[in-house]
Amino acid sequence: MRAIARLALAVALLTVSLSVVVLASQAATQEAPRTIDPTRFAKDFEDFAAEDKATPPPEGAIAITGSSSIRRWHPTMKEDLAPLTVIPRGFGGSTMEDALYWIDQAAIQYKPRAVVVYEGDNDTGSYHVPPAKIAEQFQAIADKVHAALPETRVYVVSVKPSVSRWATWSEAVKTNELLQAIAAKEPLVTYIDVATPMLQPIGEVMTDIFVEDNLHLNPKGYEIWSAAIKGPLMKGEAQYEKAAAGMSMR
Repeated sequence: MRAIARLALAVALLTVSLSVVVLASQAATQEAPRTIDPTRFAKDFEDFAAEDKATPPPEGAIAITGSSSIRRWHPTMKEDLAPLTVIPRGFGGSTMEDALYWIDQAAIQYKPRAVVVYEGDNDTGSYHVPPAKIAEQFQAIADKVHAALPETRVYVVSVKPSVSRWATWSEAVKTNELLQAIAAKEPLVTYIDVATPMLQPIGEVMTDIFVEDNLHLNPKGYEIWSAAIKGPLMKGEAQYEKAAAGMSMR
């Protein structure tokens, strides 16, 4: 009996040892956690500064910042949002933490009448930042804007759905709910829903509105995106456009 007990113990120990080896091997092959370093965008803002020097943007406009969905919109943004006066300041690959770090250069320095922020896509889909943290960082952005410009309105665009990041869509939904809750209690903050128009009636994301990577928008996608954003901006900002135009001529 003792021999059998010793054999059983040896087998158990061997099983545990093999499990430890397997887990250690899996851990060694996993990609190291990615960290967010806002200073990686220094060159982008050097380029924006050079652009501003060559063509100073007007005060009293609408500064629009965010990740690659904003950056890729730059070529047609002004036309798509006309007659609103906008300053495109997207920097691809960014997160809400990055936007908080750069919000002075991306928006506040221009003394805009409104600021539009689109972040959360990379946060939830790439860096796996908790929704509560993203919302906290957005609140800090709004607070920073209002500390410098008390009457400036802030618009936060919902995280968009995409085919490539559908696995993390539930986290994006939680993020959107928290961003919407901030807007509900902040008089100068407005939530813009771009997600709903990009979903099919069955609740899944449309598949024909993206380029080949299934993440970034194609022209059809930007038609939906532009309309979803322009509607609320026209409602809140069109009445101030004539005054903004006057300021830009000074």
